[in-house]
Amino acid sequence: MGFGAAVITFPGSNCDRDMAVAIEKVSGREPLRLWHGDSELPDGLDFIALPGGFSYGDYLRSGAMAARSPIMKSVISAAGRGVPVLGVCNGFQVLTETGLLPGALMRNASQNFICRTVPLTVENSQTLFTGGYEQGETINIPVAHHDGNFFANEDTLNQLESEGRIAFRYAEPCNGSRNDIAGIINDQGNVLGMMPHPERAIEPEHGSSDGRGLFENALGALLEA
Repeated sequence: MGFGAAVITFPGSNCDRDMAVAIEKVSGREPLRLWHGDSELPDGLDFIALPGGFSYGDYLRSGAMAARSPIMKSVISAAGRGVPVLGVCNGFQVLTETGLLPGALMRNASQNFICRTVPLTVENSQTLFTGGYEQGETINIPVAHHDGNFFANEDTLNQLESEGRIAFRYAEPCNGSRNDIAGIINDQGNVLGMMPHPERAIEPEHGSSDGRGLFENALGALLEA
């Protein structure tokens, strides 16, 4: 049996515990807590999570320094082998900085930090992460970011649209993201980056449990083991 799931912590991460708790509550297994300076991932991982926060204080660009942490070479390699990788908020920024996902997360159009629950439209319900939702379903998930404005050039946007790689859209204006994009997947379908925080919406006490379905599907290998 492998190690199951892992949550990677960077200097400045502040949602790593939230992510670990969500994984444990849904899967029944406590995830490994890995430090960004570790040089290797353990063998047998079924799921890797890059949490939210402000890694390295968002210096240079959000996620730019974290993307060059020692452990990220192993994360990139694992993603290439098909291991599911979820990057939320700062984790999404890290994924774009590594090149695992296209585009960039820029300063919100309002120039203000946004912290509220937002409605999302499930744009593609056929992915590893979204299979528990209905196509076009509206779910409510919190956001908390200052640099969540997704940008990509026209060719990249057209490719994401035509290949069904937009997982979630904001159902109402949020941060200025092009095409209202809130989350995208890679071409293999095993890497998801999203700005909203599903780990903060897994129990009714959170105000919404709409994020639980994402973990139930993404952690399928753990739940079946």
